[in-house]
Amino acid sequence: MLDELAAIVGDDGVVSRATELKVYECDGWTVEKSAPEVLVMPRNTKQVSAVLKALHRRAIAFVARGAGTGLSGGALPIDAPVMVCTSRMNRILAIDLANRRIEVQSGVVNLHVTNAVRSRGFFYAPDPSSQVACTIGGNIAENSGGPHTLKYGVTTNHVLGLELVLPDGEVVELGGAAEERCGYDLVGAVVGAEGTTGIVTRATLRLLREPESRRTILAAFPDVDFATRAVSAIIASGVIPGAIEMMDRLIIRAVEEAFHVGLPADAGAVLIVEFDGYAAGLDERASAAVEIARRYGAADSRLARNEAERALLWKARKRAFGAVGRLAPNYATQDGVVPRTHLPQILREISAVSERYGLAIGNVFHAGDGNIHPIILYDERHPEQVQSAIEAGRDILRACLAMGGSLTGEHGIGAEKMGEMPLLFSPDDLLAMAELRRVFDPGERANPNKIIPRPGACVEVAAPHRQVPV
Repeated sequence: MLDELAAIVGDDGVVSRATELKVYECDGWTVEKSAPEVLVMPRNTKQVSAVLKALHRRAIAFVARGAGTGLSGGALPIDAPVMVCTSRMNRILAIDLANRRIEVQSGVVNLHVTNAVRSRGFFYAPDPSSQVACTIGGNIAENSGGPHTLKYGVTTNHVLGLELVLPDGEVVELGGAAEERCGYDLVGAVVGAEGTTGIVTRATLRLLREPESRRTILAAFPDVDFATRAVSAIIASGVIPGAIEMMDRLIIRAVEEAFHVGLPADAGAVLIVEFDGYAAGLDERASAAVEIARRYGAADSRLARNEAERALLWKARKRAFGAVGRLAPNYATQDGVVPRTHLPQILREISAVSERYGLAIGNVFHAGDGNIHPIILYDERHPEQVQSAIEAGRDILRACLAMGGSLTGEHGIGAEKMGEMPLLFSPDDLLAMAELRRVFDPGERANPNKIIPRPGACVEVAAPHRQVPV
């Protein structure tokens, strides 16, 4: 098989030495590790198709991987000997500004899409914190979001068409360049399927016009309770920002020690609130948000005076996860969702979980849409801390569901949260998902043992929580 794969992608496109494969033993979810037996690095759709045909003839399972920045173990090879890495498929294929779209290979880095069109006044809206490294294929697999999800939506709102290589090697086109499509939304079925339908090799993405102007505010609060109540008040006022992000005291300290961006060291929490659009009216909206923040306890609120100050604030937010490395040898980032009005309650629950397990937990998240990212600090050299970190994450997710929320906002289910799926979905729900998956992958060889728990698997089953309006 190795000889056949090398004939397809070249000798430099196949890695099989254990010492080299160790690099690929986990993604951003480092709690679990499992290295593949073989890594294959194709450069185009034709090579991906030939690789999957070779694996199909031998009934060998595989997992796709982009940059490895995922945070739920989605790229972890579990009973999948072969990993197909798309990072060499990094070409921008076509730019059509007249129709506001761009066609890219799946290994193109997220930020490179915007960089390719920024000089012409356009941008690609989904902006995960890892956008300087994460790839479009991975974004599509996990339906990634980012700080500006509040206004612009997640990846699925910006994907027009896909080229997908099915697990048997067949290449299919889903969607297309048109804004509206007839029939079933097959693109929507693939986006967020976490690589269980095959391997995306090419995508047509929607571009947006760069906003004429922006106003970015930093507001400091005595604690997270005041900050989260201000979030709900800003949204309730009818003033909808492009983004509302929150960092608590622990994260503020880590970011300041790492980057010295001028965050208030004595704050219990800070909000970064950004408005964008036509210049007319932005000052009034920003002033209204500042006033609301002050009413809800903000001791200090300041407006970024120029693009350099704005960039520094977003540097603080987007590099927060890396700065956490100063606080502990290891950390696990959770990804639950609650209705905005329940942010104070979930943060109190996170504090209680922290005390219960004796682990520090920092919070940095997309407050505007209730997508929380508690960061659980631990040391993997102590097995009991690893287990406590896993249990703490599960307790936080259960609390999210009890408040009418969800298991994930943008990181996916992967290997991490598969056991919690029966808490949200009934057996019939899970069966319907499995049947849909088998339409694309009858043998379940594409990223096996992810998302949907197998019948008889050891998972905690309870009456599913249905999401209801709050």
